[in-house]
Amino acid sequence: MLRIGNLTLNNRLIMAPMAGYTNLPFRLMVRRLGAGLVTTEMVSAMGLALNQQRTLAYIRNHPEEKPLSVQIFGSRPEVMARAARMAVEAGADMVDINAGCPVKKVVKTGAGASLLRDLKGLAEIVSTVRLAVSVPLTVKIRTGWSPQEPAACEAARIIEFSWADGITVHGRFATDGFSGTADWGMIRRVKECCGIPVIGNGDVLDAAAALRMRAQTGCDGVMIGRAAIGNPWIFRQVLSAEQGLPVEAPRLSERRTLILEHFRLLSDCMGEHRAALNMRGVLLSYTKGLPHSSAFRGLLTRVRDTESLARTMDEYFSCLEAAGA
Repeated sequence: MLRIGNLTLNNRLIMAPMAGYTNLPFRLMVRRLGAGLVTTEMVSAMGLALNQQRTLAYIRNHPEEKPLSVQIFGSRPEVMARAARMAVEAGADMVDINAGCPVKKVVKTGAGASLLRDLKGLAEIVSTVRLAVSVPLTVKIRTGWSPQEPAACEAARIIEFSWADGITVHGRFATDGFSGTADWGMIRRVKECCGIPVIGNGDVLDAAAALRMRAQTGCDGVMIGRAAIGNPWIFRQVLSAEQGLPVEAPRLSERRTLILEHFRLLSDCMGEHRAALNMRGVLLSYTKGLPHSSAFRGLLTRVRDTESLARTMDEYFSCLEAAGA
Protein backbone atom coordinates (compact mmCIF):
# COMPACT_ATOMS: atom_id res chain seq x y z
CA MET A 1 0.00 0.00 0.00
CA LEU A 2 0.98 3.63 -0.46
CA ARG A 3 -0.38 6.52 1.60
CA ILE A 4 -0.37 10.02 0.10
CA GLY A 5 -1.93 12.59 2.38
CA ASN A 6 -5.19 11.10 3.64
CA LEU A 7 -5.53 8.73 0.68
CA THR A 8 -4.34 5.12 0.88
CA LEU A 9 -3.69 3.32 -2.42
CA ASN A 10 -3.90 -0.46 -2.57
CA ASN A 11 -0.49 -0.65 -4.26
CA ARG A 12 2.43 1.53 -5.32
CA LEU A 13 1.74 1.66 -9.08
CA ILE A 14 0.48 4.86 -10.69
CA MET A 15 -0.63 5.45 -14.27
CA ALA A 16 1.13 8.52 -15.68
CA PRO A 17 -0.88 11.32 -17.29
CA MET A 18 -0.41 11.14 -21.07
CA ALA A 19 -2.04 13.46 -23.59
CA GLY A 20 -4.20 11.55 -26.02
CA TYR A 21 -4.04 8.30 -24.06
CA THR A 22 -5.17 8.50 -20.44
CA ASN A 23 -8.78 9.21 -21.27
CA LEU A 24 -11.63 7.64 -19.31
CA PRO A 25 -11.73 4.32 -21.25
CA PHE A 26 -8.00 3.73 -20.89
CA ARG A 27 -8.06 4.66 -17.21
CA LEU A 28 -10.84 2.18 -16.56
CA MET A 29 -8.87 -0.60 -18.21
CA VAL A 30 -5.57 -0.03 -16.42
CA ARG A 31 -7.39 0.29 -13.11
CA ARG A 32 -8.93 -3.14 -13.71
CA LEU A 33 -5.49 -4.46 -14.61
CA GLY A 34 -3.92 -3.39 -11.33
CA ALA A 35 -2.98 0.30 -11.31
CA GLY A 36 -3.28 1.66 -7.78
CA LEU A 37 -4.00 5.18 -9.02
CA VAL A 38 -4.95 6.56 -12.43
CA THR A 39 -4.44 10.10 -13.68
CA THR A 40 -6.25 12.19 -16.26
CA GLU A 41 -4.57 13.71 -19.27
CA MET A 42 -2.93 17.05 -18.48
CA VAL A 43 -5.80 19.56 -18.11
CA SER A 44 -5.60 23.29 -18.75
CA ALA A 45 -6.49 25.20 -15.60
CA MET A 46 -7.54 28.17 -17.70
CA GLY A 47 -9.77 25.95 -19.83
CA LEU A 48 -11.51 24.67 -16.70
CA ALA A 49 -11.85 28.16 -15.24
CA LEU A 50 -13.47 29.34 -18.49
CA ASN A 51 -15.82 26.32 -18.48
CA GLN A 52 -14.68 25.20 -21.92
CA GLN A 53 -16.65 22.07 -22.75
CA ARG A 54 -13.72 20.29 -24.38
CA THR A 55 -11.59 20.86 -21.28
CA LEU A 56 -14.38 19.86 -18.90
CA ALA A 57 -14.62 16.54 -20.75
CA TYR A 58 -11.08 15.68 -19.57
CA ILE A 59 -12.22 15.51 -15.94
CA ARG A 60 -15.28 13.37 -16.63
CA ASN A 61 -14.87 10.22 -14.52
CA HIS A 62 -16.47 6.96 -13.45
CA PRO A 63 -16.77 5.35 -9.99
CA GLU A 64 -14.95 2.20 -11.18
CA GLU A 65 -11.72 4.10 -11.88
CA LYS A 66 -11.40 5.54 -8.40
CA PRO A 67 -9.15 6.68 -6.90
CA LEU A 68 -8.52 9.33 -9.56
CA SER A 69 -5.93 12.09 -9.76
CA VAL A 70 -6.58 15.10 -12.00
CA GLN A 71 -3.45 16.79 -13.31
CA ILE A 72 -3.74 20.52 -14.01
CA PHE A 73 -1.30 22.95 -15.60
CA GLY A 74 -1.09 26.72 -15.64
CA SER A 75 0.95 29.68 -14.41
CA ARG A 76 -1.56 31.79 -12.46
CA PRO A 77 -2.07 30.70 -8.84
CA GLU A 78 -5.66 31.89 -8.55
CA VAL A 79 -6.65 30.14 -11.79
CA MET A 80 -4.90 26.94 -10.70
CA ALA A 81 -6.76 27.09 -7.39
CA ARG A 82 -10.11 27.49 -9.11
CA ALA A 83 -9.32 24.62 -11.48
CA ALA A 84 -8.34 22.42 -8.55
CA ARG A 85 -11.64 23.12 -6.81
CA MET A 86 -13.53 22.29 -10.00
CA ALA A 87 -11.62 19.02 -10.34
CA VAL A 88 -12.52 18.03 -6.78
CA GLU A 89 -16.16 19.00 -7.30
CA ALA A 90 -16.15 16.76 -10.40
CA GLY A 91 -14.92 13.80 -8.34
CA ALA A 92 -11.11 13.98 -8.17
CA ASP A 93 -9.60 12.17 -5.20
CA MET A 94 -6.26 13.91 -5.71
CA VAL A 95 -4.95 16.96 -7.57
CA ASP A 96 -1.57 16.94 -9.31
CA ILE A 97 0.23 20.07 -10.49
CA ASN A 98 2.27 19.72 -13.67
CA ALA A 99 5.68 21.35 -13.31
CA GLY A 100 7.48 19.11 -15.78
CA CYS A 101 5.85 19.22 -19.22
CA PRO A 102 8.51 20.30 -21.76
CA VAL A 103 6.13 20.95 -24.67
CA LYS A 104 6.76 24.37 -26.19
CA LYS A 105 3.13 25.56 -26.22
CA VAL A 106 2.95 24.83 -22.48
CA VAL A 107 6.27 26.27 -21.31
CA LYS A 108 5.88 29.48 -23.33
CA THR A 109 2.90 30.34 -21.10
CA GLY A 110 5.03 29.98 -17.97
CA ALA A 111 3.49 26.61 -17.09
CA GLY A 112 4.85 23.07 -17.02
CA ALA A 113 8.62 22.70 -16.85
CA SER A 114 9.16 26.46 -17.06
CA LEU A 115 8.17 26.55 -13.36
CA LEU A 116 11.49 24.83 -12.63
CA ARG A 117 13.10 28.11 -13.68
CA ASP A 118 10.71 30.09 -11.48
CA LEU A 119 10.71 28.35 -8.11
CA LYS A 120 9.14 31.34 -6.38
CA GLY A 121 6.24 31.11 -8.80
CA LEU A 122 6.05 27.34 -8.25
CA ALA A 123 5.87 27.85 -4.47
CA GLU A 124 3.06 30.38 -4.87
CA ILE A 125 1.06 28.03 -7.08
CA VAL A 126 1.48 25.04 -4.78
CA SER A 127 0.62 26.95 -1.61
CA THR A 128 -2.41 28.63 -3.23
CA VAL A 129 -3.79 25.34 -4.53
CA ARG A 130 -3.10 23.73 -1.15
CA LEU A 131 -5.38 26.28 0.52
CA ALA A 132 -8.06 25.70 -2.10
CA VAL A 133 -8.57 21.94 -1.74
CA SER A 134 -8.52 19.39 1.07
CA VAL A 135 -7.75 16.31 -1.05
CA PRO A 136 -4.13 15.16 -1.39
CA LEU A 137 -2.00 17.48 -3.52
CA THR A 138 1.02 16.30 -5.51
CA VAL A 139 3.42 17.92 -7.96
CA LYS A 140 5.14 16.32 -10.95
CA ILE A 141 8.56 17.70 -11.89
CA ARG A 142 11.61 16.87 -13.97
CA THR A 143 15.20 16.93 -12.73
CA GLY A 144 15.49 20.53 -13.90
CA TRP A 145 15.26 22.65 -16.99
CA SER A 146 18.63 21.55 -18.41
CA PRO A 147 21.93 20.02 -17.24
CA GLN A 148 23.07 23.58 -16.63
CA GLU A 149 19.97 24.32 -14.56
CA PRO A 150 19.31 21.34 -12.26
CA ALA A 151 16.50 22.03 -9.82
CA ALA A 152 15.00 18.78 -8.55
CA CYS A 153 16.12 18.85 -4.92
CA GLU A 154 15.52 22.56 -4.44
CA ALA A 155 12.12 22.30 -6.12
CA ALA A 156 11.26 19.27 -4.00
CA ARG A 157 12.05 21.11 -0.77
CA ILE A 158 9.93 24.07 -1.88
CA ILE A 159 7.07 21.75 -2.80
CA GLU A 160 7.25 20.05 0.59
CA PHE A 161 7.41 23.36 2.45
CA SER A 162 4.37 24.54 0.47
CA TRP A 163 2.40 21.68 2.08
CA ALA A 164 2.06 19.35 -0.88
CA ASP A 165 1.54 15.69 0.03
CA GLY A 166 3.79 14.07 -2.56
CA ILE A 167 6.08 14.61 -5.51
CA THR A 168 6.70 12.71 -8.74
CA VAL A 169 10.12 12.98 -10.36
CA HIS A 170 10.67 12.18 -14.03
CA GLY A 171 14.38 11.50 -14.30
CA ARG A 172 15.07 13.74 -17.30
CA PHE A 173 15.66 17.43 -17.85
CA ALA A 174 13.03 19.40 -19.74
CA THR A 175 15.48 19.90 -22.60
CA ASP A 176 15.85 16.11 -22.92
CA GLY A 177 12.23 15.56 -23.93
CA PHE A 178 11.97 11.76 -23.90
CA SER A 179 15.42 11.10 -25.33
CA GLY A 180 18.38 9.52 -23.57
CA THR A 181 18.20 7.58 -20.33
CA ALA A 182 16.29 8.66 -17.24
CA ASP A 183 18.54 9.54 -14.30
CA TRP A 184 17.25 7.39 -11.48
CA GLY A 185 20.07 8.69 -9.28
CA MET A 186 18.33 12.06 -9.15
CA ILE A 187 15.12 10.37 -8.04
CA ARG A 188 17.12 8.80 -5.20
CA ARG A 189 18.56 12.20 -4.22
CA VAL A 190 15.10 13.76 -4.13
CA LYS A 191 13.91 10.90 -1.93
CA GLU A 192 16.83 11.53 0.42
CA CYS A 193 16.01 15.24 0.76
CA CYS A 194 12.22 14.88 1.09
CA GLY A 195 9.96 13.87 3.92
CA ILE A 196 6.91 13.36 1.71
CA PRO A 197 6.29 10.40 -0.63
CA VAL A 198 8.36 10.43 -3.81
CA ILE A 199 7.13 8.70 -6.96
CA GLY A 200 9.72 7.65 -9.54
CA ASN A 201 9.04 8.04 -13.26
CA GLY A 202 11.02 7.39 -16.42
CA ASP A 203 12.15 4.30 -18.35
CA VAL A 204 9.94 1.84 -16.48
CA LEU A 205 9.52 -0.33 -19.56
CA ASP A 206 8.65 -3.65 -17.93
CA ALA A 207 8.04 -5.34 -14.58
CA ALA A 208 11.73 -5.89 -13.91
CA ALA A 209 12.45 -2.19 -14.41
CA ALA A 210 9.76 -1.24 -11.90
CA LEU A 211 11.40 -3.44 -9.26
CA ARG A 212 14.85 -2.08 -10.09
CA MET A 213 13.65 1.50 -9.78
CA ARG A 214 12.33 0.93 -6.28
CA ALA A 215 15.48 -0.92 -5.24
CA GLN A 216 17.87 1.67 -6.67
CA THR A 217 16.04 4.85 -5.64
CA GLY A 218 14.06 3.94 -2.53
CA CYS A 219 11.07 5.69 -4.10
CA ASP A 220 7.69 5.17 -2.48
CA GLY A 221 5.85 4.47 -5.70
CA VAL A 222 6.42 3.92 -9.41
CA MET A 223 4.70 5.84 -12.18
CA ILE A 224 4.35 4.02 -15.50
CA GLY A 225 3.71 5.89 -18.73
CA ARG A 226 4.52 5.00 -22.33
CA ALA A 227 5.14 1.31 -21.61
CA ALA A 228 1.46 0.92 -20.74
CA ILE A 229 0.16 2.23 -24.07
CA GLY A 230 0.61 -1.06 -25.90
CA ASN A 231 0.82 -3.18 -22.76
CA PRO A 232 -1.74 -2.10 -20.14
CA TRP A 233 -1.13 -5.52 -18.58
CA ILE A 234 2.18 -4.15 -17.25
CA PHE A 235 0.51 -3.24 -13.94
CA ARG A 236 -0.59 -6.82 -13.39
CA GLN A 237 2.86 -8.01 -14.42
CA VAL A 238 4.59 -5.75 -11.89
CA LEU A 239 2.30 -6.94 -9.10
CA SER A 240 3.13 -10.53 -10.02
CA ALA A 241 6.86 -9.80 -10.04
CA GLU A 242 6.61 -8.17 -6.61
CA GLN A 243 5.15 -11.43 -5.26
CA GLY A 244 7.81 -13.54 -6.95
CA LEU A 245 5.28 -14.98 -9.39
CA PRO A 246 5.87 -15.54 -13.12
CA VAL A 247 5.42 -12.49 -15.33
CA GLU A 248 3.07 -13.61 -18.06
CA ALA A 249 2.17 -11.95 -21.34
CA PRO A 250 -1.55 -11.78 -22.15
CA ARG A 251 -3.00 -14.64 -24.15
CA LEU A 252 -4.24 -13.88 -27.65
CA SER A 253 -7.84 -14.32 -26.51
CA GLU A 254 -7.32 -11.86 -23.66
CA ARG A 255 -5.66 -9.35 -25.96
CA ARG A 256 -8.56 -9.56 -28.40
CA THR A 257 -11.14 -9.20 -25.62
CA LEU A 258 -9.43 -6.12 -24.20
CA ILE A 259 -9.21 -4.46 -27.62
CA LEU A 260 -12.95 -4.93 -28.18
CA GLU A 261 -13.71 -3.67 -24.66
CA HIS A 262 -11.50 -0.62 -25.25
CA PHE A 263 -13.43 0.16 -28.40
CA ARG A 264 -16.77 -0.28 -26.63
CA LEU A 265 -15.73 2.15 -23.91
CA LEU A 266 -14.45 4.66 -26.46
CA SER A 267 -17.71 4.39 -28.39
CA ASP A 268 -19.69 5.08 -25.22
CA CYS A 269 -17.63 8.24 -24.70
CA MET A 270 -17.39 9.65 -28.22
CA GLY A 271 -19.54 7.64 -30.61
CA GLU A 272 -18.50 4.81 -32.94
CA HIS A 273 -17.12 6.94 -35.77
CA ARG A 274 -14.72 8.96 -33.61
CA ALA A 275 -13.86 5.87 -31.61
CA ALA A 276 -12.94 4.04 -34.82
CA LEU A 277 -10.54 6.81 -35.86
CA ASN A 278 -9.02 6.90 -32.37
CA MET A 279 -8.75 3.13 -32.23
CA ARG A 280 -6.71 2.76 -35.42
CA GLY A 281 -3.62 4.21 -33.75
CA VAL A 282 -4.27 2.32 -30.52
CA LEU A 283 -4.48 -0.98 -32.39
CA LEU A 284 -0.96 -0.51 -33.72
CA SER A 285 0.30 -0.30 -30.14
CA TYR A 286 -1.69 -3.34 -29.01
CA THR A 287 -0.33 -5.50 -31.83
CA LYS A 288 3.25 -4.19 -31.95
CA GLY A 289 5.71 -7.07 -31.92
CA LEU A 290 3.14 -9.68 -32.88
CA PRO A 291 3.63 -11.72 -36.09
CA HIS A 292 2.23 -10.22 -39.30
CA SER A 293 1.58 -6.89 -37.61
CA SER A 294 2.65 -5.03 -40.75
CA ALA A 295 -0.05 -6.84 -42.73
CA PHE A 296 -2.54 -5.98 -39.98
CA ARG A 297 -1.91 -2.27 -40.56
CA GLY A 298 -3.46 -2.64 -43.99
CA LEU A 299 -6.68 -3.88 -42.42
CA LEU A 300 -7.15 -0.88 -40.16
CA THR A 301 -8.89 1.27 -42.77
CA ARG A 302 -11.79 -1.19 -42.54
CA VAL A 303 -12.45 -0.28 -38.92
CA ARG A 304 -15.47 2.01 -38.85
CA ASP A 305 -17.70 0.54 -36.15
CA THR A 306 -17.96 -2.35 -33.69
CA GLU A 307 -18.93 -4.86 -36.35
CA SER A 308 -16.06 -4.03 -38.70
CA LEU A 309 -13.59 -4.04 -35.80
CA ALA A 310 -14.79 -7.49 -34.72
CA ARG A 311 -14.40 -8.83 -38.28
CA THR A 312 -10.91 -7.34 -38.59
CA MET A 313 -9.87 -8.75 -35.23
CA ASP A 314 -11.26 -12.19 -36.09
CA GLU A 315 -9.34 -12.24 -39.36
CA TYR A 316 -6.06 -11.17 -37.79
CA PHE A 317 -6.22 -13.28 -34.64
CA SER A 318 -7.33 -16.36 -36.57
CA CYS A 319 -4.17 -15.93 -38.64
CA LEU A 320 -2.08 -15.69 -35.45
CA GLU A 321 -3.69 -18.77 -33.93
CA ALA A 322 -3.14 -20.76 -37.11
CA ALA A 323 0.52 -19.77 -37.01
CA GLY A 324 0.78 -20.86 -33.39
CA ALA A 325 1.59 -17.35 -32.10
